[in-house]
Amino acid sequence: MKIAATTLVAILATSAAFAAGSHDGGHTHKNHDEADHKTPDSAAEHGHTEGHDHNTDHAEMMAIGMPGSADKVDRTIDVVMWETDDGGMIFEPAAFNITQGETIRFNVSNEGELEHEFVLDTVEGNAKHKELMAQMDMEHDDPNSVRLDPGHSDEVIWTFANAGTFEFACLIPGHYESGMSGPIEVVQADVERTYTKGVVKKIKADAGKVTIIHEELTELDMPAMTMVFRAEDDIIAQMTEGQEIEFLADRVKGKLTVTGLK
Repeated sequence: MKIAATTLVAILATSAAFAAGSHDGGHTHKNHDEADHKTPDSAAEHGHTEGHDHNTDHAEMMAIGMPGSADKVDRTIDVVMWETDDGGMIFEPAAFNITQGETIRFNVSNEGELEHEFVLDTVEGNAKHKELMAQMDMEHDDPNSVRLDPGHSDEVIWTFANAGTFEFACLIPGHYESGMSGPIEVVQADVERTYTKGVVKKIKADAGKVTIIHEELTELDMPAMTMVFRAEDDIIAQMTEGQEIEFLADRVKGKLTVTGLK
């Protein structure tokens, strides 16, 4: 019993230390009595900046941004969470491209058979959170996240104040490893993207792929050639074989992906 007590103290100490450097809000920890606990966080240890005050638990801005206002929403993104037949767990869409300063309403729905969550953070922040959640049953209670039972939906409204690469993920143990994470690319508002001219050679809509004969991809430092790109359904729906296009391309999870059309 003495060893068990020592282990419990160590876990609780780890939890307290992590809470101090992770979020401005709190987390709901579920113990055997189902009691909810709020833990304050230290903005200084998580790359937060001072001088911004919201009427939320997040009193200061996180590295990824801050809670947004419903009346300032620039656009809405529908996000679906579910499981695949082969045991994977996914988000749709699989990546987000956002302009610095945009306020996004994420309409999140769980269409799977398991509980899932949607968390916005830095890659490092999610990694630390995931490690802690592997030690105990912990539920987020922050404005940058939502946890949903099967068949339920909710929203997260977020202002992306800083440029950079961030991440959305489900940190329930085992879910991240099963595929539930994706990149968020936030580009500087004053950076004008370079569109590349090309001709659509072939479309495989069922595979989410399109072959394009394109000019030099200057942003990716790639010469003119014919290549296969990934693309979301809404982008493929705007293309026809033989069509002349101007498009944006990025590497999403290591795959060349068409992210925009002019």
